Amino acid sequence: MTVAVETGLWQLDPARTTVAIKHKTMWGMVTVKGVFAGVTGEGEVQPDGTARGTITLDAASLDTKNRKRDEHLRGGDFFDADRHPSLVFAVRNATVRQDDTVEISGQLTARGISRPQTVTARVTGATASAVTLTAEFAVDREQFGMGWNQMGMIRGLTTVTATLAFTRTSA
Repeated sequence: MTVAVETGLWQLDPARTTVAIKHKTMWGMVTVKGVFAGVTGEGEVQPDGTARGTITLDAASLDTKNRKRDEHLRGGDFFDADRHPSLVFAVRNATVRQDDTVEISGQLTARGISRPQTVTARVTGATASAVTLTAEFAVDREQFGMGWNQMGMIRGLTTVTATLAFTRTSA
């Protein structure tokens, strides 16, 4: 099945969208998981089928179910949310493939540092007025100035898992 996503403007539906992270800590013995409560976004599908858009996360909205850890993650060792309140993924190009995957290339910005990021997403639902994408990808937090690692406790990459639900706003 190949999905045809309608051209026009699309708005992210925060109520049906989830962006979560997980990362190994305590020398790989514990996986910290968190969800961003503040997620916004929009996009535009061009007549040639490609798309551009932006997903914005409120850095201070990350909830790991541990208040002290959340405060540390929002602070200067990690997101520095007071100075850099948003994490932004600017999609430069997204193309739907024959197998309903979407090849996405863009720019991820955290703590004022931007790096290229590619993601392969899957279309998990599509109608003329709604589309849902799911994706999982890895981010190297050290590339964004988040190198805090007391006693070598934090290793490896952070996994980002996203379910992004969009509704069509205009042709």
